[in-house]
Amino acid sequence: MNGAEAILQCLKSEGVEVVFGYPGGQVIPLYDALHKVDIRHVLVRNEQGAAFMAGGYARATGKVGVAIATSGPGATNLVTGIADAHMDSIPVVFITGQVPHPMIGRDSFQEADVTGITLPIVKHSYLVQTVEELPWVLHEAFHIARSGRPGPVLVDVPKDIQVAKLTVPLEVAAERLRGPASGLDIDSAQLDAAAEVINASEQPTLYVGGGSLNAAAELRAFAEKTGIPVTWTLMGKGAFPEDHELAVGMLGMHGAAYANYAITRCDTMIVLGARFDDRVTGKLATFNPEARVVHIDIDAAELGKNRIPTAPVQGDVAAALRALTERCEPRDRTAWRKRCTSWKESFPLVPHKAMESGEIRPQHLLEKLTAATDGRAIVATDVGQHQMWAAQFYHPAEPRLFLTSGGLGTMGFGLPAAIGAWFAQPEKEVWLVTGDGSIQMNIQELAVAVLEKVPLRIMLINHGHLGMVRQWQELFFERNYSETWLHTVPNGGDVISPDFCALMAAYGGKARRVATDAEVDAAIDWAREQDGPVLIEFVVREEENVWPMVPAGGDTGKPILEPEGAE
Repeated sequence: MNGAEAILQCLKSEGVEVVFGYPGGQVIPLYDALHKVDIRHVLVRNEQGAAFMAGGYARATGKVGVAIATSGPGATNLVTGIADAHMDSIPVVFITGQVPHPMIGRDSFQEADVTGITLPIVKHSYLVQTVEELPWVLHEAFHIARSGRPGPVLVDVPKDIQVAKLTVPLEVAAERLRGPASGLDIDSAQLDAAAEVINASEQPTLYVGGGSLNAAAELRAFAEKTGIPVTWTLMGKGAFPEDHELAVGMLGMHGAAYANYAITRCDTMIVLGARFDDRVTGKLATFNPEARVVHIDIDAAELGKNRIPTAPVQGDVAAALRALTERCEPRDRTAWRKRCTSWKESFPLVPHKAMESGEIRPQHLLEKLTAATDGRAIVATDVGQHQMWAAQFYHPAEPRLFLTSGGLGTMGFGLPAAIGAWFAQPEKEVWLVTGDGSIQMNIQELAVAVLEKVPLRIMLINHGHLGMVRQWQELFFERNYSETWLHTVPNGGDVISPDFCALMAAYGGKARRVATDAEVDAAIDWAREQDGPVLIEFVVREEENVWPMVPAGGDTGKPILEPEGAE
């Protein structure tokens, strides 16, 4: 076989069932060989869409996603998706074509040093030099992407390698010593020290990050034995049942006030697979500096990077929790839990009432989506105000049902990520929660949803602005709404542009516009009954804000609550 055929056989042996990509000159041999393997290829409309679809596939399953692009602009169009996967520790293998070896370094047509460009945002990268090394490079790439702290790996394959003949059997060429499939053994002394701190704590709080999504059962067992309240980050949503009596809420800039109080007033933080991100901590110096810290993370680089832990534990979160559950004693922490509950009762996220005008309250949209789906749908979001409303009010029933761009905060993520998630979990209901700004970043991928008959339900929250930037301009820049109004009115008429329902129809999907709260339930029910992709445009008032809010660099323990009298 040639190099292109070897690539596809390696993907097959790694269990890959679907790849997302876009052909071009330097990957024609790879695409020529596609018909020889039983791997589904999804033709995207922009390579960035392929990157996010592969990321959505990986987020929804924990498996390695795969995206393919040609050299030059094809490869550079992947960069934002690679960075997104890197920031959120998502396992994706990116395969790019490259100009033939003799042409590298000559500014050849569609040449780009993609390994150099992506060096800071990948877990590892390869520029393949010979066809003989290609098979083990592919297998090693998958191993690196999924092991330890997951992340993106780039494999850049020159065109001459793709057409060269492999002169030894594939299994022989693929042989190479690789590291163990499991993580490092956890130091028992670290576990003993962590258990000692936890057992001595009177008012501990769990701080659960994205590294805990594979440890849901272990987390619940640990929390229930120890009676410790649970908070979570944006990336940790779903790791712990949000209706559990020990559940407090989401931390951070737009987290619940009561969750922020619980973490900033506890005596011990038990941090699981989280990295003390600035969107959680605000100003580090004011983030409960007196609390003792037990920090568990698979990545040793995170231990002490932002906060020096009292008891660091390097290792897999699930394995560490199993060991700590054995070592930690049940304690009566009823008084502390009651205090957390009292904050929850005193500082609810928003007043639970409809607007007197009959206009749609976007928070209610997400409450109603949770009620309609029982929290069992996959919900992907874009980035902005709608993302925070979804994080606050959509309550997933299990891990990997809430997919969002956390670390990079990438507009345009949601639509392709939702499509990728459906290819990963076609038996599940899939919703996209997006805004009128975000959806236009990768709106061309509607073509993929329609042609592939993806039963995607799109909840488009339209207030005519770049909502989160507009909110900051309102609060901190004297309402100087500079370049955040997105609507245009053609020829002085009444039609708002773009007409999202007409756009959806142009792609071949179904759509409807909803402007009053009384129509919302029926619209959600209608969307759930349709085959193929549907879009519901929910028109909300322009100056709706996300509350509470901790200003950037502010004190997480002192969030700005919803102002008195605000709708």
